Amino acid sequence: MGKKQHQQDKLYLTTTEWKNSFGGFKGLTKSNADFRRLPFNCCSISFQPVEIPYCTPDGIVFDLESVVPFLKKYGRNPVTGEKLEAKQLIKLNFHKNSRGEIHCPITFKVLTESSYIVAIRTSGNVYSYDAIERLNIKTNTFNDLLTNESFTRDDIITIQDPKNLDKFNIQTFVHLKNDWKLDDDDEKARRTDPNYYLKSISNETAATLEQIKTTPSKEFLEKSDTSIYSSKQIKTNQQKLDHTNMATYSTGRLAASFTSTSMDPVTIMEAAIRDENDIRYTRIKNAKKKGYVRLVTNLGVINIELDCDLCPQTCENFIKHCANKYYIGSKFHRSIKNFIVQGGDPTGTGYGGKSIWNKPFRDECNPKLQHSGRGMLSMANSGPNTNKSQFFFTYRTCKGLNGKHTVFGRIVGGIETLSAMEAIPTDDKDRPQTDILIEDTIVFVNPYDEVDAELKAERERQDKREAEEEKMNATVRSAKSTKSSTTNDTSTNQPFRSGVGKYISNEFYTNAKKASATTDEDNEYTQKKKRKLAASSSSGTWNFSQW
Repeated sequence: MGKKQHQQDKLYLTTTEWKNSFGGFKGLTKSNADFRRLPFNCCSISFQPVEIPYCTPDGIVFDLESVVPFLKKYGRNPVTGEKLEAKQLIKLNFHKNSRGEIHCPITFKVLTESSYIVAIRTSGNVYSYDAIERLNIKTNTFNDLLTNESFTRDDIITIQDPKNLDKFNIQTFVHLKNDWKLDDDDEKARRTDPNYYLKSISNETAATLEQIKTTPSKEFLEKSDTSIYSSKQIKTNQQKLDHTNMATYSTGRLAASFTSTSMDPVTIMEAAIRDENDIRYTRIKNAKKKGYVRLVTNLGVINIELDCDLCPQTCENFIKHCANKYYIGSKFHRSIKNFIVQGGDPTGTGYGGKSIWNKPFRDECNPKLQHSGRGMLSMANSGPNTNKSQFFFTYRTCKGLNGKHTVFGRIVGGIETLSAMEAIPTDDKDRPQTDILIEDTIVFVNPYDEVDAELKAERERQDKREAEEEKMNATVRSAKSTKSSTTNDTSTNQPFRSGVGKYISNEFYTNAKKASATTDEDNEYTQKKKRKLAASSSSGTWNFSQW
């Protein structure tokens, strides 16, 4: 025994002792390091949850849309590589509960990755093994528990055995090892989509790509053999640029063509075009214009003021629906005392209605507009940015709705009509027992028509001014061309003499001689004057004042 041999003993288990001598994690071995498990309800080819489940006699699950083309091309089991025919496949019936989870239809236990799952060959019904063992095997009555079809013990197919999961190991699948693939039409179509090669994208990017897909220029871009940034193509797709929709920034195509070889060369700076609604809404906001509408109901009239300067898109949707008589005949289908009364659905169910653009539009929640007080007008929706045509009036302050629903107006007349609506009794589904109908809608002030007329007048004046300038420029060009043609007609290409300068006219020679004679006279006069000055200076008194 060595000295102080027990000083190295610890009063606790070390990591090495726990790992080697007890139940600690032994590290990744070759067997479990390469194990990648496939869920039992996923197809062994596409690795996606099955929609039309089928299985082999071994209990390997496939989706019908994936396995049939595979068998036509290869004729083998994608997992084991053995020969397999389509007639050997067995239709499975997975049963789901109200939450959409696969469960046993007898015990109602949810089937998980640790459940023992079996299927009956004759019926295709899927059960937990516990139910089959207790009700069929132990009682020796081999009748299907749901359909009462008779079967044998060999007809029990094991879908999942928690103690034997080798058939779920993706690493051992033969079609992956041998790279057996199906290039079907759907796969080819998916590969043409740019999103096919993106591993993950944000919601904003997905929305942008979806918008690009639906643009009218998509078909042209796919068929074009030239650059996708062809200048001719972009010009045909864009609207007309004028002084009204001209932005203060450029399209950026000049800089892009300078730095990218995939674009056609662009040598001019092009102004970007602003969206038409952006121009209209900006003018309404700057002018702080309001809209005024009257709803005529069977209980009275309601006068509404709309905040078009704060919620321009929402107010335009409501005003145009009123102008088009969209709400006439519709009911206020929901009324909750001390809360709200809701309408605007032509179907009267609470699930109908559409916007003037035939699609939902975004929220315009403004901190200046809150659900404060009685008679506030707000948009009903089914979630963020899902506004259509339904709206509601508040019976009192509803702070819980702030930031979730767009407030875009208020009642400025006929508040007693709102009180009459609140007084009508409702059933257990908050539907008024007496119908509240919208009989007519009257628009008093529509700022959007005013702005549209404004923009139209501006464009007409601009077109007229451009036409006058073009006419004036055409007159100037015509005059210049007339003068040029006259000059060309008087000039001839006939030679005036032989030798050098034979095409120079006699008139030019005459003018040149006159100029030469004048120059000689000037030279003679200058020489005489110099001689006279020299004589006077030599004969006179010397003068040194200029020294």
